[in-house]
Amino acid sequence: MQNQFIRYLKEKSTSTSSFVDEIATVLDIGYDAAYRRINMKTNLTLEESVKLAKYYKISLNKLYEVGSQNTILAEKSPIIANEKHLEDYFSKSIENLKPLTQLKSASILYSAKDIPLFYTLKDSYITRYKIYVWLKLTNKEMTKNKVSFDDFINTIPKSLLDRAFELGETYNYIGITEFWNDNTINGTLQQIIYFFESQLLSKDLALKICDDLEDIIHHVEEQTIQQSIINSKNNASYNLYKSDLLTMSNIIMVKTTHKKAFFVPYTVLEYLKIENQDTCNIMDDFFSKQMTNSKLLVHSGEKDRTLFFNRMHQKVNKLRDRITIDETFDFE
Repeated sequence: MQNQFIRYLKEKSTSTSSFVDEIATVLDIGYDAAYRRINMKTNLTLEESVKLAKYYKISLNKLYEVGSQNTILAEKSPIIANEKHLEDYFSKSIENLKPLTQLKSASILYSAKDIPLFYTLKDSYITRYKIYVWLKLTNKEMTKNKVSFDDFINTIPKSLLDRAFELGETYNYIGITEFWNDNTINGTLQQIIYFFESQLLSKDLALKICDDLEDIIHHVEEQTIQQSIINSKNNASYNLYKSDLLTMSNIIMVKTTHKKAFFVPYTVLEYLKIENQDTCNIMDDFFSKQMTNSKLLVHSGEKDRTLFFNRMHQKVNKLRDRITIDETFDFE
Protein backbone atom coordinates (compact mmCIF):
# COMPACT_ATOMS: atom_id res chain seq x y z
CA MET A 1 0.00 0.00 0.00
CA GLN A 2 2.87 2.42 0.82
CA ASN A 3 4.37 1.81 -2.62
CA GLN A 4 1.10 2.81 -4.30
CA PHE A 5 0.75 5.80 -2.00
CA ILE A 6 4.25 7.06 -2.87
CA ARG A 7 3.53 6.62 -6.58
CA TYR A 8 0.35 8.64 -6.12
CA LEU A 9 2.30 11.42 -4.39
CA LYS A 10 4.76 11.52 -7.28
CA GLU A 11 1.87 12.04 -9.68
CA LYS A 12 0.53 14.87 -7.52
CA SER A 13 3.91 16.58 -7.12
CA THR A 14 4.45 19.76 -9.13
CA SER A 15 7.85 20.61 -7.65
CA THR A 16 10.79 21.14 -9.99
CA SER A 17 13.20 19.91 -7.31
CA SER A 18 14.05 16.31 -6.43
CA PHE A 19 11.05 14.33 -5.15
CA VAL A 20 13.27 12.97 -2.35
CA ASP A 21 14.19 16.54 -1.34
CA GLU A 22 10.53 17.49 -1.39
CA ILE A 23 9.53 14.60 0.89
CA ALA A 24 12.44 15.37 3.22
CA THR A 25 11.29 18.99 3.49
CA VAL A 26 7.65 18.13 4.12
CA LEU A 27 8.50 15.57 6.81
CA ASP A 28 11.44 17.59 8.20
CA ILE A 29 13.80 14.63 7.94
CA GLY A 30 17.13 14.02 6.24
CA TYR A 31 17.66 13.09 2.61
CA ASP A 32 18.63 9.50 3.45
CA ALA A 33 15.59 9.02 5.70
CA ALA A 34 13.29 10.34 2.96
CA TYR A 35 14.99 8.08 0.40
CA ARG A 36 14.41 5.02 2.60
CA ARG A 37 10.69 5.83 2.91
CA ILE A 38 10.27 6.38 -0.82
CA ASN A 39 11.98 3.06 -1.56
CA MET A 40 10.01 1.14 1.08
CA LYS A 41 13.03 0.42 3.27
CA THR A 42 11.32 2.31 6.13
CA ASN A 43 7.59 2.38 6.79
CA LEU A 44 5.76 5.71 6.90
CA THR A 45 4.18 6.44 10.26
CA LEU A 46 0.54 7.52 10.51
CA GLU A 47 1.69 11.04 11.45
CA GLU A 48 3.97 11.21 8.40
CA SER A 49 1.18 9.96 6.13
CA VAL A 50 -1.17 12.66 7.44
CA LYS A 51 1.51 15.34 6.90
CA LEU A 52 2.01 14.21 3.32
CA ALA A 53 -1.76 14.05 2.74
CA LYS A 54 -2.15 17.64 3.95
CA TYR A 55 0.75 18.92 1.87
CA TYR A 56 -0.42 17.25 -1.34
CA LYS A 57 -4.05 18.08 -0.56
CA ILE A 58 -5.19 14.47 -0.39
CA SER A 59 -8.14 13.63 1.87
CA LEU A 60 -7.83 10.91 4.48
CA ASN A 61 -10.50 9.15 2.47
CA LYS A 62 -8.05 9.09 -0.41
CA LEU A 63 -5.41 7.55 1.88
CA TYR A 64 -7.81 4.74 2.65
CA GLU A 65 -8.76 4.36 -0.98
CA VAL A 66 -5.19 3.85 -2.24
CA GLY A 67 -4.49 0.15 -2.65
CA SER A 68 -8.11 -0.95 -2.54
CA GLN A 69 -9.37 -2.75 -5.64
CA ASN A 70 -13.10 -2.87 -4.97
CA THR A 71 -13.69 -0.08 -2.46
CA ILE A 72 -13.94 3.61 -3.22
CA LEU A 73 -14.98 6.46 -0.98
CA ALA A 74 -17.32 9.27 -1.91
CA GLU A 75 -17.69 12.80 -0.61
CA LYS A 76 -21.21 13.56 0.60
CA SER A 77 -22.72 16.97 -0.04
CA PRO A 78 -24.13 18.93 2.94
CA ILE A 79 -27.72 18.25 3.98
CA ILE A 80 -30.32 20.72 2.69
CA ALA A 81 -33.07 21.29 5.25
CA ASN A 82 -33.93 24.99 5.01
CA GLU A 83 -33.53 28.13 2.91
CA LYS A 84 -30.08 28.93 4.35
CA HIS A 85 -28.84 25.44 3.46
CA LEU A 86 -30.18 25.83 -0.08
CA GLU A 87 -28.46 29.21 -0.47
CA ASP A 88 -25.21 27.69 0.80
CA TYR A 89 -25.66 24.86 -1.69
CA PHE A 90 -25.94 27.36 -4.55
CA SER A 91 -22.94 29.34 -3.28
CA LYS A 92 -20.77 26.21 -2.95
CA SER A 93 -21.79 25.08 -6.43
CA ILE A 94 -20.76 28.48 -7.85
CA GLU A 95 -17.43 28.23 -6.03
CA ASN A 96 -16.80 24.78 -7.50
CA LEU A 97 -17.84 25.76 -11.03
CA LYS A 98 -16.02 29.09 -11.35
CA PRO A 99 -12.55 27.54 -11.92
CA LEU A 100 -14.01 25.36 -14.67
CA THR A 101 -15.21 28.42 -16.59
CA GLN A 102 -11.55 29.39 -17.04
CA LEU A 103 -10.59 26.04 -18.61
CA LYS A 104 -11.22 25.49 -22.30
CA SER A 105 -10.92 21.75 -21.72
CA ALA A 106 -13.68 21.62 -19.08
CA SER A 107 -16.92 19.90 -20.03
CA ILE A 108 -20.01 18.46 -18.38
CA LEU A 109 -21.94 15.30 -19.22
CA TYR A 110 -25.49 15.18 -17.85
CA SER A 111 -27.83 12.18 -17.81
CA ALA A 112 -31.11 14.12 -17.55
CA LYS A 113 -33.76 12.07 -15.81
CA ASP A 114 -35.28 15.48 -14.96
CA ILE A 115 -34.80 18.89 -16.54
CA PRO A 116 -31.21 19.88 -15.63
CA LEU A 117 -30.96 22.20 -12.65
CA PHE A 118 -29.43 25.15 -14.50
CA TYR A 119 -32.43 25.58 -16.84
CA THR A 120 -34.60 26.30 -13.81
CA LEU A 121 -32.29 28.92 -12.30
CA LYS A 122 -33.46 32.01 -14.18
CA ASP A 123 -35.56 34.99 -13.12
CA SER A 124 -38.82 33.12 -13.72
CA TYR A 125 -41.82 31.59 -12.01
CA ILE A 126 -40.49 28.09 -12.58
CA THR A 127 -37.31 28.94 -10.65
CA ARG A 128 -39.31 30.13 -7.68
CA TYR A 129 -41.57 27.11 -7.97
CA LYS A 130 -38.62 24.70 -8.02
CA ILE A 131 -37.28 26.34 -4.85
CA TYR A 132 -40.72 25.84 -3.29
CA VAL A 133 -40.79 22.16 -4.31
CA TRP A 134 -37.23 21.49 -3.11
CA LEU A 135 -37.99 22.98 0.28
CA LYS A 136 -41.33 21.20 0.55
CA LEU A 137 -39.42 17.95 0.06
CA THR A 138 -36.48 18.70 2.37
CA ASN A 139 -37.69 21.13 5.05
CA LYS A 140 -39.66 19.38 7.82
CA GLU A 141 -41.65 22.50 8.69
CA MET A 142 -42.62 23.17 5.08
CA THR A 143 -43.46 19.50 4.61
CA LYS A 144 -45.91 19.61 7.52
CA ASN A 145 -47.54 22.98 6.97
CA LYS A 146 -49.94 23.95 4.20
CA VAL A 147 -48.18 27.04 2.87
CA SER A 148 -49.12 27.53 -0.77
CA PHE A 149 -46.78 28.53 -3.54
CA ASP A 150 -48.83 31.71 -4.00
CA ASP A 151 -47.94 32.75 -0.43
CA PHE A 152 -44.40 31.37 -0.51
CA ILE A 153 -43.39 33.23 -3.67
CA ASN A 154 -43.48 36.57 -1.83
CA THR A 155 -41.29 35.34 1.03
CA ILE A 156 -38.26 33.97 -0.86
CA PRO A 157 -35.13 35.79 0.38
CA LYS A 158 -33.52 37.99 -2.28
CA SER A 159 -30.10 36.56 -1.42
CA LEU A 160 -31.36 33.04 -2.17
CA LEU A 161 -32.70 34.12 -5.56
CA ASP A 162 -29.51 36.02 -6.36
CA ARG A 163 -27.40 32.92 -5.70
CA ALA A 164 -29.76 30.79 -7.79
CA PHE A 165 -29.55 33.21 -10.74
CA GLU A 166 -25.76 33.44 -10.42
CA LEU A 167 -25.42 29.67 -10.48
CA GLY A 168 -27.61 29.42 -13.56
CA GLU A 169 -25.46 32.06 -15.26
CA THR A 170 -22.22 30.24 -14.34
CA TYR A 171 -23.26 27.16 -16.30
CA ASN A 172 -23.32 29.28 -19.48
CA TYR A 173 -19.52 29.17 -19.70
CA ILE A 174 -18.93 25.40 -19.66
CA GLY A 175 -19.44 23.04 -22.59
CA ILE A 176 -22.30 20.64 -21.90
CA THR A 177 -23.43 17.34 -23.41
CA GLU A 178 -26.87 16.21 -22.26
CA PHE A 179 -28.85 12.99 -22.63
CA TRP A 180 -32.63 13.38 -22.66
CA ASN A 181 -35.52 11.08 -23.47
CA ASP A 182 -39.29 11.50 -23.82
CA ASN A 183 -39.72 11.34 -20.04
CA THR A 184 -37.21 14.01 -19.02
CA ILE A 185 -39.87 16.69 -18.45
CA ASN A 186 -42.34 14.33 -16.72
CA GLY A 187 -41.03 15.00 -13.22
CA THR A 188 -41.67 18.72 -13.53
CA LEU A 189 -45.12 18.12 -15.05
CA GLN A 190 -45.96 15.81 -12.16
CA GLN A 191 -44.82 18.37 -9.58
CA ILE A 192 -47.06 21.02 -11.14
CA ILE A 193 -50.15 18.83 -11.22
CA TYR A 194 -49.52 17.46 -7.71
CA PHE A 195 -49.50 20.84 -6.00
CA PHE A 196 -52.28 22.15 -8.22
CA GLU A 197 -54.53 19.24 -7.26
CA SER A 198 -53.49 19.72 -3.61
CA GLN A 199 -54.78 23.31 -3.89
CA LEU A 200 -51.32 24.64 -2.97
CA LEU A 201 -50.79 26.12 -6.43
CA SER A 202 -53.29 28.50 -8.02
CA LYS A 203 -54.50 28.15 -11.59
CA ASP A 204 -52.97 31.50 -12.56
CA LEU A 205 -49.47 30.63 -11.32
CA ALA A 206 -49.68 27.04 -12.59
CA LEU A 207 -50.31 28.38 -16.10
CA LYS A 208 -47.41 30.84 -15.78
CA ILE A 209 -45.12 27.98 -14.76
CA CYS A 210 -46.30 26.09 -17.84
CA ASP A 211 -45.31 29.10 -19.95
CA ASP A 212 -41.84 29.07 -18.38
CA LEU A 213 -41.53 25.35 -19.04
CA GLU A 214 -42.32 25.90 -22.70
CA ASP A 215 -39.67 28.63 -22.79
CA ILE A 216 -37.14 26.10 -21.48
CA ILE A 217 -38.08 23.63 -24.20
CA HIS A 218 -37.69 26.32 -26.89
CA HIS A 219 -34.35 27.32 -25.31
CA VAL A 220 -33.02 23.76 -25.39
CA GLU A 221 -34.19 23.29 -28.98
CA GLU A 222 -32.41 26.46 -30.10
CA GLN A 223 -29.20 25.38 -28.34
CA THR A 224 -29.49 21.97 -29.99
CA ILE A 225 -29.67 23.54 -33.44
CA GLN A 226 -26.81 26.01 -32.96
CA GLN A 227 -24.67 23.56 -30.88
CA SER A 228 -23.67 26.25 -28.42
CA ILE A 229 -24.89 27.63 -25.11
CA ILE A 230 -27.22 30.60 -25.57
CA ASN A 231 -25.87 33.77 -23.89
CA SER A 232 -22.41 32.21 -23.53
CA LYS A 233 -19.68 34.81 -23.95
CA ASN A 234 -17.03 32.17 -24.61
CA ASN A 235 -19.03 30.13 -27.17
CA ALA A 236 -19.38 27.11 -24.88
CA SER A 237 -20.45 24.07 -26.86
CA TYR A 238 -23.76 22.24 -26.46
CA ASN A 239 -24.84 18.79 -27.66
CA LEU A 240 -28.12 17.03 -26.96
CA TYR A 241 -28.54 13.27 -27.38
CA LYS A 242 -31.90 11.52 -27.39
CA SER A 243 -31.42 8.25 -25.52
CA ASP A 244 -34.18 5.66 -25.94
CA LEU A 245 -32.24 2.63 -24.70
CA LEU A 246 -31.44 3.60 -21.11
CA THR A 247 -33.34 5.29 -18.29
CA MET A 248 -31.71 8.58 -17.32
CA SER A 249 -30.22 8.92 -13.83
CA ASN A 250 -29.36 12.62 -13.22
CA ILE A 251 -25.67 11.64 -12.91
CA ILE A 252 -23.37 14.54 -13.78
CA MET A 253 -19.78 14.06 -14.92
CA VAL A 254 -17.23 16.87 -14.98
CA LYS A 255 -14.12 16.47 -17.11
CA THR A 256 -10.94 18.48 -17.59
CA THR A 257 -7.67 17.56 -19.26
CA HIS A 258 -6.17 16.40 -15.98
CA LYS A 259 -9.08 15.19 -13.87
CA LYS A 260 -12.56 13.70 -13.86
CA ALA A 261 -15.29 13.54 -11.23
CA PHE A 262 -18.93 12.55 -11.22
CA PHE A 263 -21.87 13.26 -8.97
CA VAL A 264 -24.56 10.72 -8.08
CA PRO A 265 -27.79 12.12 -6.55
CA TYR A 266 -29.25 10.25 -3.60
CA THR A 267 -32.02 12.64 -2.48
CA VAL A 268 -33.66 15.66 -4.10
CA LEU A 269 -30.47 17.77 -4.30
CA GLU A 270 -27.90 15.99 -2.16
CA TYR A 271 -25.29 13.97 -4.02
CA LEU A 272 -22.22 11.77 -3.67
CA LYS A 273 -19.06 13.09 -5.33
CA ILE A 274 -16.71 10.42 -6.69
CA GLU A 275 -13.15 11.28 -7.75
CA ASN A 276 -11.58 7.81 -7.95
CA GLN A 277 -10.04 8.08 -11.42
CA ASP A 278 -10.41 4.40 -12.35
CA THR A 279 -14.12 4.60 -11.53
CA CYS A 280 -14.42 7.94 -13.35
CA ASN A 281 -12.84 6.37 -16.43
CA ILE A 282 -15.42 3.58 -16.31
CA MET A 283 -18.21 6.16 -16.06
CA ASP A 284 -16.69 8.19 -18.90
CA ASP A 285 -16.55 5.06 -21.06
CA PHE A 286 -20.20 4.35 -20.16
CA PHE A 287 -21.19 7.84 -21.37
CA SER A 288 -19.25 7.25 -24.59
CA LYS A 289 -21.18 4.01 -25.19
CA GLN A 290 -24.41 5.86 -24.46
CA MET A 291 -23.54 8.36 -27.20
CA THR A 292 -23.11 5.47 -29.62
CA ASN A 293 -26.57 4.14 -28.74
CA SER A 294 -28.27 7.56 -28.80
CA LYS A 295 -29.20 10.12 -31.45
CA LEU A 296 -27.27 13.38 -31.59
CA LEU A 297 -30.27 15.53 -32.44
CA VAL A 298 -28.41 18.11 -34.50
CA HIS A 299 -27.45 15.30 -36.90
CA SER A 300 -30.61 13.18 -36.73
CA GLY A 301 -32.56 15.30 -39.19
CA GLU A 302 -35.12 18.05 -38.81
CA LYS A 303 -38.03 15.59 -38.68
CA ASP A 304 -36.70 13.60 -35.71
CA ARG A 305 -35.66 16.73 -33.85
CA THR A 306 -39.01 18.45 -34.43
CA LEU A 307 -40.97 15.38 -33.34
CA PHE A 308 -38.94 15.11 -30.14
CA PHE A 309 -39.54 18.68 -29.06
CA ASN A 310 -43.15 18.70 -30.28
CA ARG A 311 -43.93 15.76 -28.00
CA MET A 312 -42.75 17.82 -25.04
CA HIS A 313 -44.81 20.83 -26.13
CA GLN A 314 -47.84 18.55 -26.46
CA LYS A 315 -47.38 17.31 -22.90
CA VAL A 316 -47.22 20.87 -21.60
CA ASN A 317 -50.31 21.82 -23.60
CA LYS A 318 -52.14 18.80 -22.23
CA LEU A 319 -51.22 19.88 -18.72
CA ARG A 320 -52.31 23.44 -19.49
CA ASP A 321 -55.69 22.15 -20.70
CA ARG A 322 -56.02 20.04 -17.57
CA ILE A 323 -55.37 23.04 -15.34
CA THR A 324 -57.78 25.20 -17.31
CA ILE A 325 -60.71 22.75 -17.24
CA ASP A 326 -59.76 21.26 -13.85
CA GLU A 327 -60.43 17.57 -14.68
CA THR A 328 -58.42 14.46 -13.93
CA PHE A 329 -55.61 14.01 -16.40
CA ASP A 330 -52.66 11.79 -17.32
CA PHE A 331 -49.85 13.20 -19.48
CA GLU A 332 -48.47 9.81 -20.54
